[in-house]
Amino acid sequence: GDLMEGPEGGGQGPVAPKARVHFRVARFIMEPGVKLGMWSLPIATACTIYHKFFCQTNLDAYDPYLIAMSSIYLAGKVEEQHLWTRDIIDVSNRYFNPNGEPLELDSRFWELRDSIVQCELLMLRVLRFQVSFQHPHKYLLHYLVSLKNWMNLHSWQRTPVAVTAWALLRDSYHGGLCLCFQAQHIAVAVLYLALQLYGVKVPAEVEAEKPWWQVFSDDLTKPIIDNIVSDLIQIYSMDTEIP
Repeated sequence: GDLMEGPEGGGQGPVAPKARVHFRVARFIMEPGVKLGMWSLPIATACTIYHKFFCQTNLDAYDPYLIAMSSIYLAGKVEEQHLWTRDIIDVSNRYFNPNGEPLELDSRFWELRDSIVQCELLMLRVLRFQVSFQHPHKYLLHYLVSLKNWMNLHSWQRTPVAVTAWALLRDSYHGGLCLCFQAQHIAVAVLYLALQLYGVKVPAEVEAEKPWWQVFSDDLTKPIIDNIVSDLIQIYSMDTEIP
C-alpha cells in the first residue's frame, strides 16, 4: 500500500466513522512513537495536538496520517525530545509496509519531508501556537502514591491497579478525552475505573469526611467521573470493532 493510505477500514457501525478514523490514527501515533523512543508525555502531546487540530478543521480536507506525522514532529519540539523527520518517515513507512524496503532518499522522500514541515506550520497557525498541554500523568503518579499509602499493602500488591490505571490513561488518548475534561479529573477517573475493575475498596476511614476521589479533586463530581468512564468504554468498544 501507499505510505499515506493507512491501514484499511470501512468505518460503519455504532460509533461515528470519524471517531473510528481518529482511533486508528491515534494508534498509529502511539506505535511509531514507542519505536522512536518517545516518552509517554510527548506521545500524549502528539495525540492531543492531532485531536485538537481535527476539532477545528474538517477531516476530509487533510490527510489524517500526514497530520499525525507532523503531530509527532511538533510534540517532540514542545516536549523537548527532538525527533528527526527522517526517523519519523522511516518508522511510519515500516508501520504501513512491514515487509517493504526503507524509503530511498528520492524525490518522494523529500516531498513527504516538506509536507510534514509545511503541515507543522499550518497546525501551529490553526492551533494559534497553543500546543503545550497539562496532562493527567503527574496527577496520576501523585494519586497512586497516596492511594498506596492508604491501602493494605497485601491487597495493593495482589491487584495490578497501578498498571491498569496507566494503561487506561494511555488508551484514553485514542479519543479526545484530553480536550473535554480537566487533567486531574481524568487521572482520578482512570484510577476509579481501575479500582472498580478489580473490586478494590478504599479503606472506610479514608472516606470518613468525603469520597476518596473528592479528597484528590475538590471540584470533581460523580457525574463527571461517569462521563469520563463512559467515554473510555466507548474507546474500548471501538478497539473490539476495529481489526
